[in-house]
Amino acid sequence: MRQEHVEPKDRSAVRSLLRLWPYVKPVRARLFGAALVAVVASCLGLVIPLVLKWIVDGPVADSDPGGVWLGALYLLLLGIAEAVLFGVRRWMVARPLAGVEASMRGDLYRHLQRLPVAFHDRWPSGQLLSRGTTDLMMVRMFLAFPLTFLLVNATTILVGFVVLLFQEWTLGLVLLAPVVPLVIICSAFEAKYAAVARRAQDQVGDLTTVVEESVLGIRIIKGFGRHRSQSEAFRVLAGKLRTTELGKARLLARIWTLITTLPELAIGAALVFGTIEVADGGLSAGTLVAFLSTALALRWPVESIGFLLAMSQEAATATERYFEVMDAAEEEDTGRAAAAAPGAGGMVFEGIGFRYPDAEEGSAPVLDRVDLHVRPGETMALVGATGSGKTTLTSLVPRLYEATAGRITLDGEDITAMPRARLRELVSVAFEEPTLFSASVGENVLMGAEGAGEEELLRALSVAQAGFVQELPHGVDTEVGEQGLSLSGGQRQRLALARAVVGRPRFLVLDDPLSALDVHTEALVEAALRQVLAETTALVVAHRPSTVMLADRVALLSGGRISAVGTHQELLRTNAEYAWLMSGAGASGDPGAEGDPGASDGTGAEADTGAEGDTGTEPGAHPQPVPQAQPVPEPGAQAQPVPQAQPVPEPGAQAQPAPDTDLTEPLGAKAPAEEGTR
Repeated sequence: MRQEHVEPKDRSAVRSLLRLWPYVKPVRARLFGAALVAVVASCLGLVIPLVLKWIVDGPVADSDPGGVWLGALYLLLLGIAEAVLFGVRRWMVARPLAGVEASMRGDLYRHLQRLPVAFHDRWPSGQLLSRGTTDLMMVRMFLAFPLTFLLVNATTILVGFVVLLFQEWTLGLVLLAPVVPLVIICSAFEAKYAAVARRAQDQVGDLTTVVEESVLGIRIIKGFGRHRSQSEAFRVLAGKLRTTELGKARLLARIWTLITTLPELAIGAALVFGTIEVADGGLSAGTLVAFLSTALALRWPVESIGFLLAMSQEAATATERYFEVMDAAEEEDTGRAAAAAPGAGGMVFEGIGFRYPDAEEGSAPVLDRVDLHVRPGETMALVGATGSGKTTLTSLVPRLYEATAGRITLDGEDITAMPRARLRELVSVAFEEPTLFSASVGENVLMGAEGAGEEELLRALSVAQAGFVQELPHGVDTEVGEQGLSLSGGQRQRLALARAVVGRPRFLVLDDPLSALDVHTEALVEAALRQVLAETTALVVAHRPSTVMLADRVALLSGGRISAVGTHQELLRTNAEYAWLMSGAGASGDPGAEGDPGASDGTGAEADTGAEGDTGTEPGAHPQPVPQAQPVPEPGAQAQPVPQAQPVPEPGAQAQPAPDTDLTEPLGAKAPAEEGTR
């Protein structure tokens, strides 16, 4: 999702840059010292014209070669001193400013870890990356060069003009003539350049997002042959950035041209007037040389104004972008509710409602008054159609999102009254999409429990049936690469499951943890997982009957609410929607498929619907397919063909359609069943 770029209102570069003071304050002594050294070095450059005046009016006029050599020595020493002082200035700011940048980057990273998931849902990762890299580099460059030299050059210009006015005030006034036009030009440039700089840095973030998506999704791009379309998307964004950067270059060219031309014209005029005065005898040649040398020494401080203003605007924009993230509110640990009544153990959802922060006004909530009690030590399977809110509900338990209504308690304690660190020690989560980090297998698994050792690691790998780890080049020390893409989907999912169980959590939330496994591995994982589930209170999102069989009870989430709770077999007999979700009944044309929603036991074995015999299966047993056999006739009776008889309904089961029912008639479970078997 690409972020909308909004131009900041009432923007002030100075106010933006002043926000850097908390980071600059610890190194302010070094910065002020460096600025003082730079001012001294720059002012030494203004002494050189005075030495030239002495040489011209003294040794040169008196034909004194010794005095000329002495003056040359003075000039050499002044040049060396100036160069050494500028080198000292650079040394004084290099280490402190690298520390400022590292501190800001560290604060940004820590803040990102504490921001709610809803923030990360809204912000493209490329925008966050560019703020932590390019923007902070611009801030460091500003503190190292423009910040110092705006002060140094301003001081140099002020001192230089004082010297010029003392040397010859009439010519000094000539050089001061461009000051007012330059101030007006710089003000207009600052406003225009700020907008262009902001646009360019936002476009860098967009371009970073595209590059990151292309790298992470390279398998999809290659698999579908979409490299041309991705290249086109990159080309379009790169073209926009190029256009913006060219606009910046044009603005810089204009300001540089004006800032260079106006002072040069003033120096030319001063040279003409000064030459006339020397010819008339009103001014010495040495004074004119010193005046022009001083004026030329001020060229760089004046001409650099445009360049320094441009860098300052880019730094101000980078600072704004940095604090846009830093100003976002972090997750809060303050509680808002009292503990539940005594005896409300396990995991309890009371009147839970939830609407995503970016949902449209007036839209229906994802969850609406959800009530559910998972008893201590019980495993509850959560079943529902795609998009019903199962993953959203599980995300509320570790407070990845905040419920907008109701509350959740764990063993009687409201989760909003717990510090997040403690809550996430109690609750362990395995998400539907397993995410691994650029670390070793062991490090990825042990992220699930701080302080866990090798014994816990091996136990967790055993539970997840991750024996493939021993076959990796370096075992548990093997690096899995970015997002674990060097492993298969099933291998990543098993490591994510191992990470969830390694810490023996009191509460376990699993979001369809076995979806990427083959049936044989799944059976092995289920057998080992049952031992883990027996020791914890668990909520397991399930889409397949085999996963449901891990649970003691099942909750059906429909329409944003819990519509039914019971055992697997109870819901198969009494709830058509659940039976459809588990078995897909109604997809085929035989009566058994169209009839009783409990026609399947939900484990993949189809029960006989009674078309050729009886369904006399006990509740909770796994029905077996009944062979088509002829009934035994009474002695002496003529054998009759067996009609398609109705099955004997289980207690509480829904009525079956008659054998001659038109199968094209819309039955209660038929329409969704056909859709569910696609």
